[in-house]
Amino acid sequence: MPTTLPTKLVPTEASLPPLGVYVHWPFCAAICPYCDFNVHLMRNSQTDPADWLVAYRRELAHAQSLRPQGRVETVFFGGGTPSLMSPDLVAGILSAIDEMWGLAGDAEITLEANPMSAPETHLKDLRAAGITRLSLGVQAFDDVALKFLGRTHSAQDARVAFEAAQRLFPRASFDLIYARPNQTPDAWASELSAALDLGPQHMSLYQLTIEPDTPFYKHQASGKLTLPDEDSAADMYEITQSLCASAGLPAYEISNHGADGHACRHNVASWQGGDYLGIGPGAHGRVTSLEKRARLSSVAHRSPTEWLAHVEDQGHGWAEQQALDSESVEMEAVLLGLRLVEGVGLDALAARGIDLDAARLAKLREQGLLSPNTARLQASPEGRLILDHLIGQLLA
Repeated sequence: MPTTLPTKLVPTEASLPPLGVYVHWPFCAAICPYCDFNVHLMRNSQTDPADWLVAYRRELAHAQSLRPQGRVETVFFGGGTPSLMSPDLVAGILSAIDEMWGLAGDAEITLEANPMSAPETHLKDLRAAGITRLSLGVQAFDDVALKFLGRTHSAQDARVAFEAAQRLFPRASFDLIYARPNQTPDAWASELSAALDLGPQHMSLYQLTIEPDTPFYKHQASGKLTLPDEDSAADMYEITQSLCASAGLPAYEISNHGADGHACRHNVASWQGGDYLGIGPGAHGRVTSLEKRARLSSVAHRSPTEWLAHVEDQGHGWAEQQALDSESVEMEAVLLGLRLVEGVGLDALAARGIDLDAARLAKLREQGLLSPNTARLQASPEGRLILDHLIGQLLA
């Protein structure tokens, strides 16, 4: 496939970015009403774990043909609910990655878990399989809110699961959702303070958003669901920044907070333009191919049944694969780089052939939306509050 990238952007072995692997497990025990991810009910899966391992191995082999160079620095098992995977399947996938590329000695290997599918015995088996970082989908430490969010665990279940994760894994994190209907800034401050009392070293804290084609979207459209107004949501965001910073977990990305050394390496590498191979149903990937002289975008078939059939027939389940042109590369660099609190160096962007309009940058700095640091593309605290607007102004 020919590429429209300028010469400066054509990859060389010396310029290859770090390599990660994203593995998508598409099944959940129940589907939450706010979720628009590629998820399917576990009870509808009739496929043997051994068949899944064969399919994952075949797609990994296909991906290796595009990016054989470099050891794998990070692996991320996302979903869905990957803690529903058997430890043998997890171990088999990691073994395949190690055989094909080699896993770095200090590789970060993350797995997302639901408290109800993460009893301590299962967590021990996942740790033995090679997981080094557990990300727990708590979403709330309030039983009423958990029921509203469609979660099947209680606040106490979440505490027990997280305490076990802290004991068993070198790194552990949990997610929370705020700006829920009827939630006040004071109530969020109380809930977040209680969460911080558990001593986490990393948290992902998201404002509730209503996505199309979800039950919550239908509820909102019919007037059955109303989110807090913009001022209250902004107050909750500010409370989040303040309480987490005071607890030693400053934001390093728009929704992620971590103690020094505890940022999610896989996600940071992706936001910085690293390569990640997307494996599994519905998985997205970005990989630099020396053979094709391009940065490739891939997306797999979403249906597990369709994905498995394509893997058996073609050796992979990718529905689309295309070379990114220079405009797409620039857009992604800005979109992802601005998510990070540290932003991205303008010299680093220029080295990739990305030169942003100097007058536009100066205007956004004058408006206080960009940091005054002229060496970096970095959103100010005010700019991060309206990040979509800021990105729109940069790319207009």
